[in-house]
Amino acid sequence: MDLTISSLLFFALLTSSAIATSPCASPPDNSDLSVIHIYGKCSPFDPPKPESWLNTVLDMASKDPERVEYLSTLVAQKTTSVPIAPGQQTINIGNYVVQVKIGTPSQLMYMVLDTSNDEAWVPCSGCAGCSATTFSPNTSSTYGSLDCSVPQCTQVRGFQCPTVGSGGCFFNQSYGGDSSFSATLVKDSLTLGKDVVPNYAFGCIGAVSGGSIPPQGLLGLGRGPLSLLSQTGSLYSGVFSYCLPSFKSYYFSGSLKLGPVGQPKSIRTTPLLRNPHRPSLYYVNLTGISVGRVLVPVDPKFLAFDPDTGAGTIMDSGTVITRFVEPLYNATRDEFRKQVQGPFSSLGAFDTCFTASSGATAPVITFHFPDLDLKLPLENSLIHSSSGSLACLAMAAAPNNVNSVLNVIANLQQQNLRIMYDVTNSRMGIARELCN
Repeated sequence: MDLTISSLLFFALLTSSAIATSPCASPPDNSDLSVIHIYGKCSPFDPPKPESWLNTVLDMASKDPERVEYLSTLVAQKTTSVPIAPGQQTINIGNYVVQVKIGTPSQLMYMVLDTSNDEAWVPCSGCAGCSATTFSPNTSSTYGSLDCSVPQCTQVRGFQCPTVGSGGCFFNQSYGGDSSFSATLVKDSLTLGKDVVPNYAFGCIGAVSGGSIPPQGLLGLGRGPLSLLSQTGSLYSGVFSYCLPSFKSYYFSGSLKLGPVGQPKSIRTTPLLRNPHRPSLYYVNLTGISVGRVLVPVDPKFLAFDPDTGAGTIMDSGTVITRFVEPLYNATRDEFRKQVQGPFSSLGAFDTCFTASSGATAPVITFHFPDLDLKLPLENSLIHSSSGSLACLAMAAAPNNVNSVLNVIANLQQQNLRIMYDVTNSRMGIARELCN
């Protein structure tokens, strides 16, 4: 009998220890939210297993031009009508997700973390073209609808209301460049770790079209009125940070810290810039780029912030590889090539690939901001093939179209860094941190 009890106790201890050390387990104090890549072990999705790490990034980066073009169209208060045609959803995007609970009792959703969008939205039961996992409003005691008379309705991009009388707040939006959805603005309790946010306004999706709509929804971390920071008010004091794990870290997750408590004390910061025409985006003042010890010679107009045209540089969690306007990228790439022994070849989005033996002497790339220099670790500026024989400069030119005025510092260049946004004080900070 004693032996049986001892065995049970030992098994219980072993199980609890395994849970505590599991890379997919929530932090023990629930103070942070785990940030998970959709191709990682902790992801709830089942995307096709990639042949190699390089091919995975190439596949994800192939969606970047549409993402960058989409970011260039995010103009405030623009009512648009987006055609919706139900279609089967697949995972075609490379993104990070966080565990969020909605409703009472709570329903778990893995929502994409997106710093360039404000609204949260989730697929609801009965959604045409959505994945199997949906939010069920009928089982939540705290669920409520929002009509056109509430101020939140006019704050949603693409809202549609009757000219006379009142009714449900419907809206259509495009996302990722090739996809769209229709939704109704509703409210319910939102649970983030140990915090419960009552009456959180979000979109309840009824139909989707295209392959880029996140299967279990999106959590908007932008700067606009319906973003997480705006709706939580003093709870998080306008502060959050994330640490994105490397795409190669299959077994590990990063973290999302909400609020000023627990943020790095010695973090270096630079001012955030506000664009009234694109209020959701986190603009920063990129003043220059160095390759090794050489400051890349480029016309300052390709770095300048211009609210009227949307030109400038943003930090974005949804783009995979950093995209610079073509003259800025070409100047950076050409200086990099001068300092690395060729020959060079192209592979997918990358036009500067070379034998990996040259990578040992590859120069450090530095992004210069006021009060802050970000020296990219080599794993954030180069991407290697699985065999290790090939290395590529992990950046590219922005799409060459009429809206290509935006520089985007993307998530591959942000990996294994603590990126902090202090919207209240208009600062963005960066500190080195192993996110795994």
